Amino acid sequence: MGEPVRMIPEALSSLIQVKVSFDRLNAFLLDDELKNDEIRRIPFQKSDKSVRIQSGNFSWDPEIIIPTLKEVNLEIRWGQKVAICGPVGAGKSSLLYAVLGEIPKISGVVNVFGSIAYVSQNSWIQSGTIRDNILYGKPMDKTRYEKAIKACALDKDINFFNHGDLTEIGQRGLNMSGGQKQRIQLARAVYNDADIYLLDDPFSAVDAHTAAILFNDCVMAALENKTVILVTHQVEFLSEVDKILVMNGGQITQSGSYEELLKAGTAFEQLVNAHRDAITGLDPSNNGTKEESLKLDTVQPVVSQGSNLTKENSDGEIAVKGLPGVQLTAEEETEINDVGWKPFWDYIIVSKGLLLFFLGIVTQAGFVGLQAAATYWLALGIQIPKITSVILIAVYTAISTLTPMLFFDSTPVGRILTRASSDLSVLDYDIPFSTIFVVAASIELLTTIGIMASVTWEVLIVAILAMVAAKYVQVDLMIHI
Repeated sequence: MGEPVRMIPEALSSLIQVKVSFDRLNAFLLDDELKNDEIRRIPFQKSDKSVRIQSGNFSWDPEIIIPTLKEVNLEIRWGQKVAICGPVGAGKSSLLYAVLGEIPKISGVVNVFGSIAYVSQNSWIQSGTIRDNILYGKPMDKTRYEKAIKACALDKDINFFNHGDLTEIGQRGLNMSGGQKQRIQLARAVYNDADIYLLDDPFSAVDAHTAAILFNDCVMAALENKTVILVTHQVEFLSEVDKILVMNGGQITQSGSYEELLKAGTAFEQLVNAHRDAITGLDPSNNGTKEESLKLDTVQPVVSQGSNLTKENSDGEIAVKGLPGVQLTAEEETEINDVGWKPFWDYIIVSKGLLLFFLGIVTQAGFVGLQAAATYWLALGIQIPKITSVILIAVYTAISTLTPMLFFDSTPVGRILTRASSDLSVLDYDIPFSTIFVVAASIELLTTIGIMASVTWEVLIVAILAMVAAKYVQVDLMIHI
């Protein structure tokens, strides 16, 4: 009964894992299906239109009576620069999601002509180098790559880093400022060379000077022949765009050029006046901190010993090469083949399990010793004529009862119900029991060899040769692996 009882905790742990997995699969399979008819994507074939929405109603929760976007009618022609403005919560970002097809459509028609590149309000950066985040799996086109970097005002930042554009970005961009991360994802969109660009307030993380550079060099110059839909709170840029959409309460309340909306007055005029009042209300002494404001989105590079930067002093050259070396994330240290006894000893010492380890060896040695003694007693007792069957069975039962079965019944196997990861599962579950199993097998092997040698000593020669051969085979397999 010892083995089934010992397996109960492991079985319970497996059942809990199965239940959690089934719950996740059930939630995923019962989730709402993606609707492919949210928008109609039409390949770009020199059409004079880029985006067209007719009587569109959209809602993040279709069960809510009042939709997020109501009666959206929009037509954007090819090559137009369209700005979307309005108060917080007006539905500006939701309108971009409607063009992307990411918000459920209740009614209406959405047609998109050509490919789309989207720049979110919160920068999305992967762990890797700056170059990897810009190319994003696309082949390197050096001319287009350098144009994208310069258009997004990244050239000076890249030249400032020791590794150039091979500088490693940490987890979630921890060694980059908000403005640098925003410009990196903007450069990724520019390099993608799409037909339609959806920019969700890309200037929010940069200062006014950098925002002006991005608007002029990126939106108006690099994307001159592209359709751009720009969500922005920078009123000073609105006079340069072709069309302005003013949103409030999930509706497009006004639409037209900058001059037309100023003449019409109402919401747009209030928005412009509020911006002017905020500018004039600032302390004039803030103008003297221009140099400091230019450094808001600049961070110190990660310095690596022995690294040299390959770049020219000319203003037009971009540092795209750097000698390889350890940057922010060090290479994972791994060892293969024979690692010695130190890792196993460190594992026992660090986990403060030295006492338990020796107790396991003692109890296992006692168990194997008493088990061997019971077997030896049966073999010896049969050869003694004066020993009756009752005495033989009684002594065997007494020796067997002394065997410490409680250790195997009480040892926790798999009762780690809140494992944080598979690595902790290996540390807390696999390694201890693998160690005990190895010790048990070793003690049992030595005991068996000892009993056999006490009867026939020649078996030691065979045992030693077998152990040497087994060790040789293991080493050979590790070398080939």
